Amino acid sequence: MQPINRTATRAVLFDLDDTLFDHHYSSRCGLTALYQQYVCFQQKTLSELEQVHRQLLDTWHDKVLAGTLSLAEARTARFRQLFANYGEQISDALIDTATTAYRQVYQAARQPVPGVLPLLQALRSRVKIAVVTNNLLDEQQEKLAYCGLTSFVDVLVVSEEVGVAKPDPAIFQAALQRLHCAASEVVMVGDSWPADILGATNLGVRAIWLNRHGQPCPDSTLAKEIHAFEPLDTVIAQLLSD
Repeated sequence: MQPINRTATRAVLFDLDDTLFDHHYSSRCGLTALYQQYVCFQQKTLSELEQVHRQLLDTWHDKVLAGTLSLAEARTARFRQLFANYGEQISDALIDTATTAYRQVYQAARQPVPGVLPLLQALRSRVKIAVVTNNLLDEQQEKLAYCGLTSFVDVLVVSEEVGVAKPDPAIFQAALQRLHCAASEVVMVGDSWPADILGATNLGVRAIWLNRHGQPCPDSTLAKEIHAFEPLDTVIAQLLSD
């Protein structure tokens, strides 16, 4: 980990999925629709289905980031395996039906994480704002636009275009270069401890962990922890403190 000699905060770096964009909410809505439609999933709770799906999403999304599968291919493979985990071997046509049903509900349920819009509005006149995210460029641009966040973002850095994913230091360095900031002048906010917190602090960037779901903190000495973007004044003070 790089030593951190702080100067005034000139920019805030945000993760996108489950930091600014509420992926968890959209995904839960999509899975709820499948849970109600397919009896095989009802042998366990919706929360258990979410956990299995989350693990599969991480596995297959890594292949998207590596460039070995498209988003559509990974999505199909993910749901095929999800059904198989519940003892169902279903046809390609039914996989397409289930995948489409999930995707339609997911898309309709998209929204920012609570408190994001007031926070970005308040930060906009004080610091530069960057988004540093692991995904495909078009996918992330579309999320920002749909949620009305594009105008608040000075710099968008996406793993697809940089060629590496968080926690690789190169993606954070790309953000710093585009912002014309040093590591000591920015703060990273994200929900993923390994990708966002360890990735940032290993480069000497101060980090704040967004822990909306009450997970145990791996190391309270490494990063401040917040559970929401409210109350606004308190969050801004934490982001902009030296």
